[in-house]
Amino acid sequence: MTSEYEMSIADYIAILKHRAVLVAISIAVIFGVSVLVAMSMPPVYESSGTILVESQQISPDLVAANNNTFADERIEVIRQRVMTREHLEGIIDKYNLFSSQSRELSLTEKIDEMRNAITVSLVSAAVKGRGEVTIAFRVGFEHKQPQVATDVANELVTLFLNENIKQRTERASETTEFLTQEADKLRVELETLENRLADFKQLHSNALPEHQELRMNMLSRAETELKEVDRDYKAAREELRFNELEVSAASAGVATKPGATGAAADQPQDLPSLKAEYARLLSLYTPAHPDVRAVKRKIDALEAVKGSGSGAVTSVSLDVAKAQARVAASEARIKSLGDQKNEILKKIEAYEAQILETPQVERGLVTLMRDHDNARKKYEEIRTKEMGAKISESLEQENKAERFVLLEAPLVPEKPIKPNRKKVVAMGFVLAPVGTGALVMLLEMMNQRVRGSRALASVLGKRVLVTIPYIHTRAEIARRKQMWKWLTLFGLVVIATLLVLVHFFYMPLDLLLFKALARFG
Repeated sequence: MTSEYEMSIADYIAILKHRAVLVAISIAVIFGVSVLVAMSMPPVYESSGTILVESQQISPDLVAANNNTFADERIEVIRQRVMTREHLEGIIDKYNLFSSQSRELSLTEKIDEMRNAITVSLVSAAVKGRGEVTIAFRVGFEHKQPQVATDVANELVTLFLNENIKQRTERASETTEFLTQEADKLRVELETLENRLADFKQLHSNALPEHQELRMNMLSRAETELKEVDRDYKAAREELRFNELEVSAASAGVATKPGATGAAADQPQDLPSLKAEYARLLSLYTPAHPDVRAVKRKIDALEAVKGSGSGAVTSVSLDVAKAQARVAASEARIKSLGDQKNEILKKIEAYEAQILETPQVERGLVTLMRDHDNARKKYEEIRTKEMGAKISESLEQENKAERFVLLEAPLVPEKPIKPNRKKVVAMGFVLAPVGTGALVMLLEMMNQRVRGSRALASVLGKRVLVTIPYIHTRAEIARRKQMWKWLTLFGLVVIATLLVLVHFFYMPLDLLLFKALARFG
């Protein structure tokens, strides 16, 4: 047959008539196999429990929790911890799972089967201000026996609840422990800086910046005192020169004029007057004061003159003694003022050195204070976080924070979730004609016979004048009738078998008929 010839609809109809028996048998076989497969597949039951993700009971404005991960992330972490080899092996041994398999499974294969049978599905909802959030999740288990599926699902739900409490408590405890360790480290560092700061202040106590104004005032007072002492020192030097002149005059027999200026002209010269003056000066000054010591020396000199019994002492000798006593008093006063001046100069030098040292001390002190303040702020911040972590840990231990609540416990399933027998049978309805058509097409492609007069004319290149139809013999007609009887009987058996299977495995026929009449009637 050349490629120029195209098969017509009549040819296809002829093929179907020729292959009618094969078509009927193929459709019946494929559909029957699909029904048998649907009925023979073992049922699988699923039992699941619903766990609600309940938010924190105490307002977050009052107490903030330290577990701020998203619910779906936390659920995934818990799922991984629940599906560890240890947990799954314990459940497999407890309920003797996967022991009825056609072949003995290894422990690793059983664990893989267990993981495939566990289902965790999230329940999300749109929350205003937060977008799509997870508010609950379902934990389920699939098994051929509904009671086993329920028991294992309850076991898994319990593990999820316990692992959530354990995880949140462990995380809160670890956070508290970490912050406590950090607070201890910062406390030691802060104490070290405080000791360094105290040692620095003690070492430079005379040049601390906060005492700068006091040192400036003390320097100013010392300079004023130095000026006063220097003025008194110059006055004492003048008085000494005047007294030395009096000694020289008294030694030459020249009497001092009554109106002479100086301290000796105003002082008393007799013993009673000197004692009275001595008593007055003692009430004002100490015995070491220069004026007190000068009057004391005069009294001692007059008493020595009287004790000698020499009544022949002249007035000139008495004047000389008095002048010498005043010279000695002036010299002692000059020496005392000089010592005071040296002491004041040393103080001024010390104050100036401290004032010059203060900027360097201040620079080092500022560095230490800055480090101390930074360490103190960090320590206070860590301590605040530590207190918050302890409160959060208490919330977790008392189950007051965000928690998992069992909303619906797993129940014994009434119907299997798979296989979907309806879909398998429906697939058989689709595959039966498709498979039959493919088989017929394959057989016809392998058959090289000429199909009708048009095909013969296409092969020979000549027009066919007359066609003689095929004449069936009586034996062929009888054989065909017998075959149709058997096909009819086989179809009735198949229909009866299907009705029995539907009645016992899907729905009673009377109930199915009632539903059909209710829908279409």
